[in-house]
Amino acid sequence: MAPSRSERLLNDVVGLVHRRAGARELSAHAARILGGAVPFEGICIVSMDPATLLPTGEFVENGLPDWAARRIAEIEIEGSDFNTFQTLARFTPSVGILSETTQGDLDRSVRHRELKRPNGHGDELRAALVTGSTMWGGISLFRGHRQPNFTAAEAATIAAVSPYLAEGLRRAQLFTTASESTQDEEAAVGVALVAPDNTITEADAAARRWLAELCDGAGQEALPVAVHTVVSRARRIATGEVSQGMLARSRVRTGSGQWLLLRGSTLGHGPYGQTALIVEPARPHELAPLIAESYGLTHRERCVVQLIAQGLSTNVIGDRLHLSPWTVQDHLKSIFEKVGVGTRGELVARLFFEHYVPSFTRETIRS
Repeated sequence: MAPSRSERLLNDVVGLVHRRAGARELSAHAARILGGAVPFEGICIVSMDPATLLPTGEFVENGLPDWAARRIAEIEIEGSDFNTFQTLARFTPSVGILSETTQGDLDRSVRHRELKRPNGHGDELRAALVTGSTMWGGISLFRGHRQPNFTAAEAATIAAVSPYLAEGLRRAQLFTTASESTQDEEAAVGVALVAPDNTITEADAAARRWLAELCDGAGQEALPVAVHTVVSRARRIATGEVSQGMLARSRVRTGSGQWLLLRGSTLGHGPYGQTALIVEPARPHELAPLIAESYGLTHRERCVVQLIAQGLSTNVIGDRLHLSPWTVQDHLKSIFEKVGVGTRGELVARLFFEHYVPSFTRETIRS
């Protein structure tokens, strides 16, 4: 018996996930696959830093202009609109149709009222891309204002494949290839000042270099999305709109595969001052938690890994975590299987050094 349409879709998505692909290549192929099952006019697939849930990159076809996309990211961070990814992630399935959530009045949505309707967009189908309890990104499909709304059946189709797309984004964090650069460039820390209108008023040479890589040839007339979201969160922390415990920082990979750490901090008080942006290569200890998450390690397994990296014995790890030595060994066995190593030394090398992508180890596909 020939497979059904839904079975073919699922098989195609699963096959895509098992390719060695960066986030952008994965998203481009996913857009083509999904378009054959759920008709849409435009699509946006955004990747996120799972620790901060800040957008770090996006793939867009027939979407909004760059300035509008950045406002969309800002609205998402504010969290007050309908069907934000963080809201959807709390439900199963983590999918929402805007026309349904707004009871047919799309203008109740800030992003639709301000941005999507003026640009000719109609209904929107969104899904948070979640594996376990971790969100790796989100997907938005939208139609023209004269096209019919999305249906519950179409939402169910996206819900069925969204966990696999999340798995694909998780795996995309692990794929790198090689190139060359100098040690001085690799270590450079850049500082830039961002005005309230999101223009860069000052930047040193290192910051200009890293920002150029993040723009990836797309021009520097506006802040890259990853930078914009970090700056926006820094401002909201300063004004008390979000908890001081939130982090205005994110790990993001450039088009060439270089991992960067972005940190934002406002200068002075209130929303009208400048924001300092620090851009630097991500170090092994900063990348290790992200890579561990990418391998699917549980919270307890990540705790064990951190103590292994300190050279502690099984008994000491057990004492620190209030576990028996046998339980620690069980965790180690699971960790070794997930990461694909056989010794503690190989594990530390894999998590803390192998995926640390200095500028001489770059991915050729933008992600």
